[in-house]
Amino acid sequence: MIRLLAFLAVVFALGLGFAWLADRPGEMLVTFNGYQYQVTLMVAAVAIVAVVAAVMIVWWLIKSLWNSPYTISRYFRVRRRDRGYQALSTGMIAAGAGDGALARKKTKEAAKLISADQEPLINLLDAQASLLEGDHEGAREKFERMLDDPEMRLLGLRGLYLEAERLGDRNAARHYAGRAAAVAPQLAWAAESTLEELTERGDWDGALKLVEAQKSTRQIERDVANRRRAVLLTAKAQALVDSDPNAARTAALEANKLAPDFAPAAVIAADLVIRQNDVRKGSKILEAAWKAEPHPDIAELYTHARPGDAVLDRLNRARKLQELKRNHAESSMAVARAALDAQDFATARREAEAAIRMDRREGAYLLLADIEEAETGDQGKVRQLLSKAVRAPRDPAWVADGVISERWAPVSPVTGKLDAFTWRAPMERLGQLIDSETDAAVPAITAAPPAAAPAEKAIDIVADAPVEKPLPANGGEKDAAVTEDVSEAETAGRGSELPPLPDDPGVAPEEEAEKSPRRFRLF
Repeated sequence: MIRLLAFLAVVFALGLGFAWLADRPGEMLVTFNGYQYQVTLMVAAVAIVAVVAAVMIVWWLIKSLWNSPYTISRYFRVRRRDRGYQALSTGMIAAGAGDGALARKKTKEAAKLISADQEPLINLLDAQASLLEGDHEGAREKFERMLDDPEMRLLGLRGLYLEAERLGDRNAARHYAGRAAAVAPQLAWAAESTLEELTERGDWDGALKLVEAQKSTRQIERDVANRRRAVLLTAKAQALVDSDPNAARTAALEANKLAPDFAPAAVIAADLVIRQNDVRKGSKILEAAWKAEPHPDIAELYTHARPGDAVLDRLNRARKLQELKRNHAESSMAVARAALDAQDFATARREAEAAIRMDRREGAYLLLADIEEAETGDQGKVRQLLSKAVRAPRDPAWVADGVISERWAPVSPVTGKLDAFTWRAPMERLGQLIDSETDAAVPAITAAPPAAAPAEKAIDIVADAPVEKPLPANGGEKDAAVTEDVSEAETAGRGSELPPLPDDPGVAPEEEAEKSPRRFRLF
């Protein structure tokens, strides 16, 4: 566009010049070799312009003739290069599609038309063709040769890393990933593998530097980087608790600042602060984390923050937590535990039952069984609550890659992934709730199941069954089994309600064995 405007400006200037000369008549006299030439100014100007144009055309013709060999050779070289790039493109597509034969053919064709020094992709296509042909040793040699070329070094490290992963050599894979991450920390595959290696050997400072490099190169988002830093700082604080409490406290407080809702960071930060007699600051840390997400470790540390507190003081601190997060099962569980320690059985029972209504799970039934045993010692009710606990969904725990842990860990023990543990209920027994209204809707007489039950299971059922219902007069084993099924169904129906059961829990297994000459079996 600029060139077009410049051309129009030149033409316009020439037009103005010729018009100016035409409006001003004059003559031009030239004497040359005894002859005089007399022309007007307009003719002279046109002649001069024509001469200049003729000189320029002649110069262009001479230059074109002079450069014609180079022009012709460049034409054929460009054509050859275009054919080579076409073969390279077809070969890359074939390699991506898994066509090893076509990829090898196009590799050879591209290598003939294009120099590998000019186009590094030929080396990549050659290595990919070797992999498709099953020549992994040859592919590794090609990737190793790429390490000498600065432009291809990262590609070679990537290929060697994938080959090491295929062979299951994690040490070699992490070695190549570490070399790549040192040169280019923005590479996700290299950074993640190196991060796993650093965390596996406990090099938390090196892992923190790598995460900071990832953040500076904008490889990961700011929130993700802060979360990873919080996890790594928490792990560092755990490792330094005994050897360097001050450094552990600094790391834990920074982790809590980065992720205030991260329970492990809040617990270890508050614990280290409380150890230095700053109970107020530690309590604030725990309260902020409790508001974000209640956790039993937070409640345990918060209620026992002051070792000299009486049981009623701990109960009051648990109630303060409940005020911060109402209508939550963990709040009710914390108050119930503190009330049980304080022998306030009414409060403990009320809060445990409230926790069951909000979130039926194993721990709530076990806590209610402890309350029942401490208050009344009624073994029948205790066994009933324990049976419910066995079949209830499990309490939340730290779960990562199928591994259930009572304590949080920074990395997965299976895959080595950072921040793999999550606080949730394990899938085992999830949803097997027995405390519901439908459990009581059992028919008066149920048919005996087709499968035979073990003898030990039959003894437990007979022992737990009420003794008010007598056996039929004929004493048949099938009728006895039906009667026992009915008794168990009625007991389960009554067990779905929280009001007290009859005082007689049944006959103990040892007493029943002494009175009965033989053992009852379902079938």
